[in-house]
Amino acid sequence: MSSKAIGILGGTFDPIHFGHLRLAEEMLELANLRQIRFIPAGIPPHRNAPQVSAQHRSAMVRLAITDQPAFVLDEREVERTVPCYTVDTLRELRAELGAAQPLCLLMGGDAFLQLHTWHEWEQLFGLAHIVVGYRPGFTLEERIHGATAELQRHYQQRLCAANALSQQPCGGVTELAIPQLEISATDIRRRVAEGRTIRYLLPDAVADYIHQHQLYIPC
Repeated sequence: MSSKAIGILGGTFDPIHFGHLRLAEEMLELANLRQIRFIPAGIPPHRNAPQVSAQHRSAMVRLAITDQPAFVLDEREVERTVPCYTVDTLRELRAELGAAQPLCLLMGGDAFLQLHTWHEWEQLFGLAHIVVGYRPGFTLEERIHGATAELQRHYQQRLCAANALSQQPCGGVTELAIPQLEISATDIRRRVAEGRTIRYLLPDAVADYIHQHQLYIPC
């Protein structure tokens, strides 16, 4: 098995859009990942239920990533009937891929600063590295001082360079400066509800799927 790390990108993807895809592409390159697994949330515990079903959201992810061989759809959370916690998903992946395979949990800076609110959050470091993408000019180092003491301690002790991610299976925190596209799923849903165009905000195949299945249209 390749020693290159595998990235894990979870989310509701309601719907998936170019912001998600560009973030993944940048992380794939900058962290030198072997692949990125997109894991649509089934029943997310931290937020309101997504507007459309997990099956629709998963289908849109499949359409969005079809032309990038390094992007893989993982439907394990979609198939669950109970709330999905990241720590449980990582435990499953670790059991399947082995103790030596480097895994990287991918997230944005805002999510990392709220990591202490996640279920069994400190266990995440024993299962994967955490790779944090942030906007250039807004470093995580500057913002971490507002986090809890426990999260600050983990950040300071675990910070490492991207080229170290494949040397250990888990435990590191890496920051990557990534220009972010100002696209939001909330805005896309609102545009669809208002009958406005969503072209160039997401892949054409995803836009076609939304229109074909009449998603995000008010009843």
